[in-house]
Amino acid sequence: MDHSHMGHGDMDMGHGDQPMCSMNMLFTWDTNNLCIVFRGWRVTGTLSLIMSLLAVMALTAGYEAVREASRRYEQRHAAIMENTPRSSAQAEEKKAKVVKAALYGVQVFYSFFIMLLFMTYNGWIMLAVGFGAFFGYLLFGGSSIEKSAACH
Repeated sequence: MDHSHMGHGDMDMGHGDQPMCSMNMLFTWDTNNLCIVFRGWRVTGTLSLIMSLLAVMALTAGYEAVREASRRYEQRHAAIMENTPRSSAQAEEKKAKVVKAALYGVQVFYSFFIMLLFMTYNGWIMLAVGFGAFFGYLLFGGSSIEKSAACH
């Protein structure tokens, strides 16, 4: 069936002079037209690939920093609750629950963003996620590994 006469309306066929982002559904090492999560985050050469890999590593290490901040907040809160009189304990618990919920929300958002990075199916990006988690744990992981870096 010939569809050459049909308009393509608002389909994304590229952005200006740039070719369309590469969307792989199979594992690849190819970085041609690789867009990372956003159309504007495009690998255009060796330098942009290196910068992107460093950014992915920093983002992933940042996730470990958020996880560690959450663990430390919970430890501080537990210590505070031991010395809090019963009369003000309920108010302190409510405040802590809001803070814990906010930290949890940031972790969930962050983990799904990392999942999107991994779902480029690009080996370079996948390695950067792994190395970022490694370095993030070395830098920020003072506690035991209680929860994996799974999406949720």
